[in-house]
Amino acid sequence: MSDTAWTVVAVSGVTAAYALGSQRLGRTPVSSAIVFVGFGILLGPVGLDLVSLRHDSGLLLGLLEAALTLVLFTDAMAVRARELRTGGALPGRLLGLGLVLSVGLGWLLAWPLLPGLTVWELALVGAVLAPTDAALGISAISNPRVPLMVRQALNVESGLNDGMVLPLFVLFLAAIPGTSYAEEGMDGTVWRALVLSTVLGLVVGGVGGRLLQLSSGRGWVTLEWRQIYVLAVAVGAYGLAVVTEGSGFIAAWVAGFAFAYALRHSEPPVPEEGDRTADLAEYLGALLAMLSLLVFGAVMLGPALQHLDWRIVGYALLSLTVVRTVPVLVALAGARLRPPTLAYIGWFGPRGLASIVLGLLVAEQHVRGVELITRVVAITVGLSVLLHGASAVVLSERYGRWYERAAAATPGLRESVAESATLRRRRRLDPR
Repeated sequence: MSDTAWTVVAVSGVTAAYALGSQRLGRTPVSSAIVFVGFGILLGPVGLDLVSLRHDSGLLLGLLEAALTLVLFTDAMAVRARELRTGGALPGRLLGLGLVLSVGLGWLLAWPLLPGLTVWELALVGAVLAPTDAALGISAISNPRVPLMVRQALNVESGLNDGMVLPLFVLFLAAIPGTSYAEEGMDGTVWRALVLSTVLGLVVGGVGGRLLQLSSGRGWVTLEWRQIYVLAVAVGAYGLAVVTEGSGFIAAWVAGFAFAYALRHSEPPVPEEGDRTADLAEYLGALLAMLSLLVFGAVMLGPALQHLDWRIVGYALLSLTVVRTVPVLVALAGARLRPPTLAYIGWFGPRGLASIVLGLLVAEQHVRGVELITRVVAITVGLSVLLHGASAVVLSERYGRWYERAAAATPGLRESVAESATLRRRRRLDPR
């Protein structure tokens, strides 16, 4: 049997095994991310050597890019404008000031700890490790005991900051000599990767959403094909940007916004509750994301563990703590949130799929410090998978208990704003 066939068998077996115990494991500190990354290390070059870039580089990189494309598209589709204004605009604060500060602080702290990298390579480290991935600590945002305001803030932040960091990532790459973006020059990069890709995303997503609504209104499309159509639009936006030498990820992210806007503002509009248009894309994106974590464990984390260095580990720990917490505290200053809430939001900023894919994209470029950058990304994401995954269930329960006591003792608690607004909205819809 060929190496590729054994790889497929091994990956299928891990996926099936986790699926059979997913309900049970979901109540323990052993998260899905820990399982898939752990098996990735076992199946990678440091273990059984069934999964490696040496055997299937094109297939594995394609898997990672497909996963991020679907996640970017569906996350953008799911965001509603009112969520950015919820509870004093917490998501807007985290995405605006918080994200920029995270990139800047990650850049600054990398300078003394990662010698040998140029100023723009250091900036690239800050940008690659800035996006968060709520899926790595899913209990932190799915536990109903956690206040709705906090869950929404973390979920919306995670859904949008990966797309928002892409322009910075592209610009930093363009500033490094020898990369594909540098060869086009800064003007060419801004035009193709930022402007053209954005326009293509708007057109493909907007026209695609409008055509779907027209077809649905006439009864021409089934629910099954409606969901498949979403996949086609996402992949089409990505592919069109790639063939025009732009950024497929930026195009897919923008297309998700435009697609959802066209559906919600057409006649008749799609109802906000009960529409299942993006279900297939979301489920497929989630599956590909988990498989991407397995690939990450095999091709990035496993090899990086063989070259551990105190500077890399030190930067990884700072990235998950200081680089995350300080921007959160600054961004949420004046929001009147209690210290436990600020600590909870500050801790749950896991690094995941976006950092993995962007790190591998850097590895494909002719960057002088590529090995060090890849190792830093691998160790940081690996620690995040372990620490955030293992702590999500315990800390969400503990924080949830604190919130219940605080809400009972303090009427009008700031963290209760979203629940109060939701209750008022339900009463308007159903006055009974």
